[in-house]
Amino acid sequence: MFRSLARQSAIKQVAARLSARSMSTVVEDSVGPKCYGGTYTVTLIPGDGIGQETAASVKAVFDAAKVPVEFEQYDLSGFTPENDKLMQEALASLRRNKVGLKGILYTPIRLGHSSFNVAMRKELDIYAAVAHCKNMAGVEARHKNVDFVIIRENTEGEYSGLEHQSFPGVVESLKIITRPKTERIARYAFDYAMRHGRKRVTIVHKANIMKLADGLFLNTCRAVAKEYPSIQYNDMIVDNTAMQLVSKPQQFDVMVMPNLYGSIVSNIGAGLIGGPGIVPGANYGREFAIFEPGSRHVAKDIQGRNTANPSSLILSSVMMLRHLQLTEHADLIENAVNKTLSSDSVKTPDLGGSNSTTDFTKAIIRNL
Repeated sequence: MFRSLARQSAIKQVAARLSARSMSTVVEDSVGPKCYGGTYTVTLIPGDGIGQETAASVKAVFDAAKVPVEFEQYDLSGFTPENDKLMQEALASLRRNKVGLKGILYTPIRLGHSSFNVAMRKELDIYAAVAHCKNMAGVEARHKNVDFVIIRENTEGEYSGLEHQSFPGVVESLKIITRPKTERIARYAFDYAMRHGRKRVTIVHKANIMKLADGLFLNTCRAVAKEYPSIQYNDMIVDNTAMQLVSKPQQFDVMVMPNLYGSIVSNIGAGLIGGPGIVPGANYGREFAIFEPGSRHVAKDIQGRNTANPSSLILSSVMMLRHLQLTEHADLIENAVNKTLSSDSVKTPDLGGSNSTTDFTKAIIRNL
């Protein structure tokens, strides 16, 4: 009896701790992020392109804000051979620490290894990608009052990577949609809407053409929606979604969709509010979380120029701090970024200015 009561008490404590994580829907994760002496250990993978520069900005801001986080850094690259030991070491670190901050890894086009970005999400079953597209003060944008959240299934769809050549000149590429994973991402989207005071979820699909695959996704999401009577929902064909986004984005609140559509829509969203440099993102699973820019660009064309806007990775790290329940540090850094973006005195080239990444980082530190 005493053992049973003790177990119930332990379960309640774990549930209470997990419910405080603002983005996670986990209820069975018994082992949280690694914290020793009040300091969290986080896996850092700067990524390719501008990754080293933006990661350096994050570390400088964290040092200035005295954030109790230590990074285990792995300079993994998409140019690294697929069987590289460093990939396995990075995955082992993520499994150990439960939380990672990551830039974007390069993926070769046509030839070469499959995407390391996708491999990490599949290996750790990090199934929910979240990107927040919102107007920011001081950043010129095509539309005003834009504020919507894209929730993207991360582990299947066209990104399943199942392709083969059945005959010379004939390639078959398989799109995988399953009911359990669709239910999971749909519940995540509706849970997110409830927790964050959102009113409507839009289901994005192409069920008029892919009647079985997207038909399953649509019907499963509709069934889940009935469990949330307080949240409105509608559905929209993906090509119409693209048109509606560029004409009237204010109609969207929370959007849930399969993998490939999420990639396309998140890039449209970035274009609406000022570019990929200001869109934060996160990827959540039952046990692990990786935080990375919401619009996944390597930006290899400006690598090493010290002109990159570090806001997207810094704001992604703010989401990470909230996940770790370091709310005061998260608010401090977020307010400093917002103050810096709203000022005309320091702007990186993507925002119409001529300041460097270093200048922008120093401005954020001054505004802490």
